[in-house]
This record gives sequence, structure tokens and C-alpha cells, in this order.
Amino acid sequence: MNSQKRKVAAEDLYQLTYASDPQLSPQGDAVVYVKTMIDEERAYRNHLFVRDLQTGETVQLTSGAVRDTYPRWSPDGTRISFVSKRSGTAQVWLIDAKGGEPRQLTHCKTGVSTPLWSPDGQLIVFSSLMDRGETFDDQEGEAKEAVVPKVIHVERMKYKSDDYGYLYEKTRQLALVHVETGEVKALTDGPYHHTIGSWSPDGKWLAITANRNENPDMLHTVDVYLLRTAGGEWKKLTSSNGTFSNPTWSADSQKLAFIGSLADGIYLNATQKRVWTCDLESGELTCVTADWDVQIGDSTIGDVRSPGHPTPGAVWTEDGTALYVIVSERGNSGIYRVALDGQKEHIVSGNRNVYGFTIDEQKQTLIAAISDPLIPGDLYHFNLETKAEQRLTELNRDFFANVELAVPEEIEFAAQDGWKVHGWMLKPVGYKPGEKYPLVLQIHGGPHSMYGNTFFHEFQILAAKGYAVLYTNPRGSYGYGERFMQACCGDYGGKDYLDLMSAVDYACQQFDFVDESRLGVAGGSYGGLMTNWIVGQTNRFRAGVTDRSICNWVSFYGVSDIGYYFSAEEIQANPFTNPEKMWQHSPIRLVANIETPLLIMHGEQDHRCPIEQAEQLYITLKHQGKAPVSFIRFPGAGHELSRSGDPEQRVLRLQYTEDWFATYMEPKVPSLQQ
Repeated sequence: MNSQKRKVAAEDLYQLTYASDPQLSPQGDAVVYVKTMIDEERAYRNHLFVRDLQTGETVQLTSGAVRDTYPRWSPDGTRISFVSKRSGTAQVWLIDAKGGEPRQLTHCKTGVSTPLWSPDGQLIVFSSLMDRGETFDDQEGEAKEAVVPKVIHVERMKYKSDDYGYLYEKTRQLALVHVETGEVKALTDGPYHHTIGSWSPDGKWLAITANRNENPDMLHTVDVYLLRTAGGEWKKLTSSNGTFSNPTWSADSQKLAFIGSLADGIYLNATQKRVWTCDLESGELTCVTADWDVQIGDSTIGDVRSPGHPTPGAVWTEDGTALYVIVSERGNSGIYRVALDGQKEHIVSGNRNVYGFTIDEQKQTLIAAISDPLIPGDLYHFNLETKAEQRLTELNRDFFANVELAVPEEIEFAAQDGWKVHGWMLKPVGYKPGEKYPLVLQIHGGPHSMYGNTFFHEFQILAAKGYAVLYTNPRGSYGYGERFMQACCGDYGGKDYLDLMSAVDYACQQFDFVDESRLGVAGGSYGGLMTNWIVGQTNRFRAGVTDRSICNWVSFYGVSDIGYYFSAEEIQANPFTNPEKMWQHSPIRLVANIETPLLIMHGEQDHRCPIEQAEQLYITLKHQGKAPVSFIRFPGAGHELSRSGDPEQRVLRLQYTEDWFATYMEPKVPSLQQ
């Protein structure tokens, strides 16, 4: 071990940076990407960089106190569009691919997102959240100072969103902007959300997705549509029996591919995503991965990169016989080439997390954005012919040259009913054989997501503070087949709880450095719910930290942005026909049993798991007068606080976690000296 290196600290979040959203130029000789960092003002910054793949030269295209995202090349490769709030609201900007001053293209009062060039380079389609009656032709562009309304009349069930705040009557609409004149033409309207997919090769059609059901608040299916850009003709390709996204065209315009899943009457969201194709002449739908029990897309949870990075979906080969997709399995996400006949080839594999890619088959080039347990996020070049791999960026080289990181060890064990459960053990930094260390069990959210081989700052901090960190994928997690993923539905606190307890049992039995008398537990969202459940079931843990959690399914039903339909699928209950079942799965009914010191942390603007959940838990614990409890509220913070929230709040959250465990678990912080 290098005695000159120091240990990771919460404040190191300010130094971490990562690359995302790589896009190869039309000529395949350069890649533009987004570099995300936190500046001296403790604010996020996103800048665009272009790397020449021939010379290796990297040029910074944008700079300053801005967040520039979503870069896309013009078809001739001379310009790059991107989204920026540099004028006040998110607008489409254009910049020469060789650099220079950017030019603002759109001036929409409501802001824009996801711009995409037409094949001839004359138009860009974009989307915007708009109120009923608003138009795209507001040339003033910059939003006026917000005026607090005297009253708000709510009529929709989906009137708020953790992603966008209070929507009320806002819906996502699509429009075209002429690149040279700036003229804007609306493409969609109505009380529905629409999402951009891709242009047809001839530029006459757009493949999009939308929920245009008669009552989109009650029927949550998302369909694939073709929309003619001139004339407004619509063609519906799916049958309102599933959720689909990311439609992409084959080069010959004969087929579409998209990602999605069918509803089976019980599950809509708790189903694995698969690859589908549609023959545009016959209308026939085919599930290409019907016999492959994996999750399509990146489902890995980390805490440095914000979720929701742009994804290419299923990318066609030039000959239209196969598709390139990201696949999540056993804690890894990699890239496969999936032929239409079902044959599969692993293109980018290994113990890592692929969260974006771009490909040029003519150049035999694939650029992937990748993280692993020691790398927050860099770009890698893969030669499709020779299989050679080259790392293109090393954005945190200087930082990691000076800090010591813990390396996770993969584990697998049998749960109480014999099911196999997979996870990782992180030894304390400075670990010495023969010594005993406290252990923290970490529980991920979702529950349909997965821990994996990606960078996790919080885990590294705990390891640096002298804790062993145990993190697993109990049933409910992605990556282990659909049966495993659905096994927690209707059974929250049942066998998923036993999986977690089996993990602790295994760690205590197999790792002689674990001090069984000093155990802690922590988790967020579903992981927070399970933390609440665990401390209500057992006094085995010295301390718990519950973050953006659920404690009461009955009230969650009516206050969460997803509550009224999420509860029906995940708990398989509602307050009208079986409120007893909702109560049975609610940790708050177990509060009288809790003796574990519990730290409750929650964002005040969390619409996914609203703060009233934390308030109920805190007041009930206080009223019982039993276990030590503390409540930390984060003003203005939403559900994604720990990943994309205010940087200073994120650091404070980590410090509160450290302090709570230190108070009740008395860790012995190891020295890095030999």
C-alpha cells in the first residue's frame, strides 16, 4: 500500500468529474462528449470536448459558468448542436465543430430538450414542456420572473413529477426549428407527453413515443408512433399493451427497433425491458430477445453520475441484420450485438458499467462511456474488427494519484430458501489481517435496479472511515432474470428482507474481520424503506441511516407522483379493497419495536417519496420516546439528492452519515502507514 496516499473524504465529491454522452462525427474520425464537474462555486458545470481519433488531440468547445449538454453533430459534420441555459432557459445552440462562438437557435419561453438533426441538416426537432394554450412562437425567449399564482386548479392525477416539479397541465410537445431561419413549427399538441425517437433516413417521418390513451393518468402504456413531419399524418405501431422507448430506424427504412415490455395484467413497470422490431410494411412486431432473460439498458446504481443519461437505444448494424444494445446482468452492464435471429455476441464485457455508447461500423469504431469501482466515468475506444480496447480519457488521474481506494470482492451466497444472491464486500482502507472492523449493510433503491461494478463515492468514504461495506442485490433487483426481479412484488419485507439478513449472516461467517457486534444499515428510497423495516424487525444493528424513505404505504398512495399505480403493482394492494395489506407492509407499524438509533434524511421537494413519509416516522419515533432519532431536512432537494442534488447538500448528507455511524458504532479508523 502506498503510504503517501490519503483516504477519501466527503468533500472529494467537489473534485470528481466524468465523461458522458459520446457522439461520433458522421465521418467517424472524432467524438464529442460532455465533461461534468463541480466548480469553485460548488455548482455543476458541463462543457463540451471534441477528441480527434486520428491524432488524439482534444479541444474544449465550450467553457464558463454554464451547463452545456446533449451534443449532436450536423449530418455534414461541420456543426454541433447542444442544449444550454447560458441565456437563462434551456435552448438549442449551434457551434462550429472546430470551435468558436456558439449561436442561439431557439427562443422558447418554456425551454427545450433532446434536439435532433434531420438527415438533410435543414431542421432540428426538439421537445418542450408546455402549458395548455402555450405556443412555440415566443421570440422573447427568456423566461420572465416567476409570479406566484393566487390559486392553482388541479384536474390531473399526474400533476407533479420528481423530475420536473409541479406539472399541473404541462405536457411534453414536439416542434421543428429551421436551422437557418429559426422558424418554429409545432408537431404535436393535446394533453399527452411525447418523446423524440429518431428521423427516418429520408427525413419524412419521425419515430416517437407517447401515451395518447383517452385517460393517460389511468392507463400508463407508452406506444410507438410514426409522425409525418409535413402534413401531420400519424401511424400507431403498437397496441397500448406495454411501455416502449427509443425507436430507431434501419438504414433501409424497412424496420424500426425499440426497447420495451408488454403488460401482463399484473405488471407494467416490474417487467424486464426487451428489444423489439417492427416490419413497417406488414406491421408485424417481433421480440428479438424473447428467449433471453436479461434487462436491456443500464440499470446500475452509482452516486457520482446523475441518472438518466441519453441512451442510443438499439443501434442497427448497417446491413440491418443485428442491433447493438446495452445489457444489465449480474452487476455488470455491457454491450451486445444481437442478431434478428437471436444470436448474440458480447462486444464490450468485463466487470464494469457501460452507461453510453456511439458506433460507426464503417470505421469499425465503438466509443463507450464506462465506469468501474475505481473509475467514475471515462471514454474507451473499441476496434470492432481487432477487439482492441483503448482508454481515451482519464479525467480523475491527478485526484486518484493521491488517494487510496478500496477494491470490492465479489460474493455469492444462498438465501434461506436456497435462492442465490449476489453482491460485494468492500474491506476497510488500511485493512490489517487479524483486526476486527464494523460493517455497514447498504441497500439500493428501486427496488428494480442493481448495485454493480461502478464507482460509489459513499462506499469509499465508509471504507476510508474504517468500515467494511456489504452491498448486495436481493430479490427485486435487475440482472438476475425476470422471476428474480418480480419476486419482491407483493412481498416487501418478506423474502427480500431475508435475503438481506442472509447477506449479513454470510459476511459474519465468511469474513473473520467483521465485528458482528458493530453492524450498521443504510439505504435510500426502497433501501430506506428496507432500513426502516429492518430496525423494526431486529435489534441486531447498532445504527441505521434511512434516506428518502417510505414508511407508510397507505399515505404514500396519495402523495407520491407515482403512488397510486406503483403501490398497486409493487404492494399489490390499494387503500379501498385491501388497506390491511398496505399496512402490513408499512414499516411505521413496527415503530414500537425500534431500539436502533436512526438518522432520517429527506429532501423537502421529494415528489417520489414525499417528506411526509419522513415526518411520520420521525414524529412517531419521538412520540414513542424509545430509540435515539435525528431528522435532517434538505430544503429544495428532490429524490435524486444523493446523485444529482445540490453539491453542498450532497456533501453534508455524506458527513451526517459518517457522524451518525461514528457516534453509535465507534469505528477504529485504520492508518495508511505500513
